[in-house]
Amino acid sequence: MNTRRKTLIALALPVMAMATATSSVHADNYPTRPVRLVVPYAPGGSADIVARRISEEWSKQLGGSIYVENKAGAGGNIGVNDVAKSAPDGYSVGLQTVSLAINPSIFRKMPYDTLKEIAPVGMVATSQHVLIVNNGFPAKTTAELVAAAKAAPGKFNYGSAGSGSTFHMSAELFKTAAGVDITHIPYKGGGPALIDTIAGQVDMSFPVLSAAQPHIQAGKVRALGVTGPKRSSLMPNVPTLAESGVPGYHFETWFIAFVPAGTPKDVVEKLNATLNKTLASPTLKERMVKEGFDPTPSTPQQAQDKLKTEMDSWAKLVKARGITAE
Repeated sequence: MNTRRKTLIALALPVMAMATATSSVHADNYPTRPVRLVVPYAPGGSADIVARRISEEWSKQLGGSIYVENKAGAGGNIGVNDVAKSAPDGYSVGLQTVSLAINPSIFRKMPYDTLKEIAPVGMVATSQHVLIVNNGFPAKTTAELVAAAKAAPGKFNYGSAGSGSTFHMSAELFKTAAGVDITHIPYKGGGPALIDTIAGQVDMSFPVLSAAQPHIQAGKVRALGVTGPKRSSLMPNVPTLAESGVPGYHFETWFIAFVPAGTPKDVVEKLNATLNKTLASPTLKERMVKEGFDPTPSTPQQAQDKLKTEMDSWAKLVKARGITAE
């Protein structure tokens, strides 16, 4: 071995040892500064509500401050990309909905590679949507709605929170399962779509259950069915769509926490363990359930498997229906 090579190796060994030591103790010292929890939507939406509900308890479990930062735009892509491109040190964590699995299929150009630049920390929660109609709509049940829509293809419409939103995708899945043609009317947000459903400007919509519940209870709209696999404890008298006219239908939005790919494994494991302890908190769990969210702790690998499976599933629906967000 020549002298130059020996010198290079001698210089490299301390650096390598330092890097290894830093990596191994990172999780023990982590966090040493506030962790930002990025929500890729504006304040007030379901993802924002979930993030703010868990941030306080998660801070206690993690042993450091976690604060919520909203970065909205492009169906959530701007905020997700911000996290994906951040330093993989555990100080940038994202919280996204099922749109994390949908967006790669509906956007022609993605600013990040979902499976290569994102590392799931764990699942956080699930939430049902609900099919509502305005009080002037003739159908009183889902079966009656399906029959009316089949008799008059394209006559009826539904409002969504925008192309590619969970409102939109739950409705498109419904159209496929029920074999009906209902016209999509996209809005810039779920609030306007819900308001226009109440006002009768659109026939129906598929809002998140927690957002629609007050209006349903006030009698401003009628709920025909919830989208999940079982009835909601918030409205036990409202059947699932599967049991009320659309067999096999199932849609839930889910929420997942993630970090940039390359984040040290021990840091991801610490985030996951403390997140799961957070979700197991009786007080937090009770509050979330009352607001329409079911905590769903998991391992990072289970979250990764869920993401991949859902990406494949939504890609098939998007292709079959020719759905695009642009």
